[in-house]
Amino acid sequence: MDEHCICQFVIFGSTGDLASKKLLPALYHLKCADRLPKDMRIIAFGRRPWNDKAWQEFLKEQLEQYAEGFSAEHFANFCKHFHYVEGEIHDPAAYQKLRKVLTPKGSTEPDPSIFYLAIRPADFVPVVQQLSAAGFNKEVDTRIVIEKPFGDDLESAMQLNEQLHRHFKEEQIYRIDHYLGKEIVQNLLVFRFANLPIEAVWNRNYIDHVQITVAEDGGIENRAGYYDQAGALRDMVQNHLMQILTLVAMEPPPSLEADALRDEKVKVLRSIRPIPKSAVHAHALRAQYGPGVVQGQHVPGYADEAGVAKNSVTETFVAAKFYIDNWRWRGVPFYLRTGKRLPAKTSSVAIRFRHTPQQLFRETPIERIEPNWILLSLEPESLKIEIYVKEPGLEMRVRPVQLNASYRRDGEEELDAYEALLLDVMEGDKALFIRFDEVEWAWRVVDPIIKSWGREVDYIITYPAGSWGPEEATRIMDKEDQYWRNQI
Repeated sequence: MDEHCICQFVIFGSTGDLASKKLLPALYHLKCADRLPKDMRIIAFGRRPWNDKAWQEFLKEQLEQYAEGFSAEHFANFCKHFHYVEGEIHDPAAYQKLRKVLTPKGSTEPDPSIFYLAIRPADFVPVVQQLSAAGFNKEVDTRIVIEKPFGDDLESAMQLNEQLHRHFKEEQIYRIDHYLGKEIVQNLLVFRFANLPIEAVWNRNYIDHVQITVAEDGGIENRAGYYDQAGALRDMVQNHLMQILTLVAMEPPPSLEADALRDEKVKVLRSIRPIPKSAVHAHALRAQYGPGVVQGQHVPGYADEAGVAKNSVTETFVAAKFYIDNWRWRGVPFYLRTGKRLPAKTSSVAIRFRHTPQQLFRETPIERIEPNWILLSLEPESLKIEIYVKEPGLEMRVRPVQLNASYRRDGEEELDAYEALLLDVMEGDKALFIRFDEVEWAWRVVDPIIKSWGREVDYIITYPAGSWGPEEATRIMDKEDQYWRNQI
């Protein structure tokens, strides 16, 4: 930890799903690995009438369920960092109580603090206003961490940003996307820019198209109240998939500094060709899962999930096509796909090269050689290049083989995405966080689709749970020989 590390960490929404399943286990693992500062203080802020002991009992239950490798000994040490502060997020007195807890004895000013808003987006502005009124604002060393979605559309995102900037400077705001903390996503930068043979072919002259897939085998769980208002386009495409797209397509930055990286990502988003109103259906398709079988279990359709509005046309699957109109990518389609209740939980980037220019083997038993692929799996992590070799024997026959560029050696520990990003927040490193102009331009890209689908409230196509989505998803593809790559 460097001298700029902030050692007070406040969690709003400390009893919610995000905190229980992601945030608290990440902090626990960091403590077990001795990565947290020795004097770290973690404050759980919530409305339940608890004291520290009651909070620790809840914390233990959550970590036993969600933290891999849980042990009573490590938990005892972890608990020493925690305190619980009871309060309603709209109650000014609760923030004065919080200020008192964060202020060291003998001082009138609180120590620098991080506030992690693991709460619903509708509560972002009230919490920020109350924090500012309590003295945590742009005048002091305070950092605010905000989870996606950042707004519901372009207009609401602009309004939310304006409200945030009334109370905090941009350098104090950390818009978090846990996909950017994954090792393999960061390894994509090394794979591209540290290997001359790869970067030399990373352009429209050699690449036919790019596919980005984020598939989930789960449903909406207990999130119907949020998900039925958001849908897959807002929940996944505007943030996770767009961020991956920018890393695949960006130009080499002059350095790895935060703004240098984000400048190049914004250039990609600004270069994406706007989708005309009349062409939305040619560029994007939505669907909703019906009943089916996932991982051997019969599951209900989306319309039958608890809390889902009657006759809802909220999409649980999106397939979309985008073009980046710059020198490197002109004419290369980027296909993005995400969905719930698909056969497996996986995230991947599949890059297909063009066909070879000469049919050298046309007078042999080889009927056709398929193009090569680069296959980057984010979950589970792997990086492969698919090429063709001759089969052993007298006849000229070929088969595909995969060159697996495994980057983790035996015994090397993996750092969870949330763990990596939490350390970056504490140390003030913003390289893997999202600047507002990235948010703005990502909304500009998907806004035509949102507006078009917002007018279509009578019907949505369905797909069986456990499938890879509707068959119609191939209709957005440019060529007959293009297909979705399901196996990586």
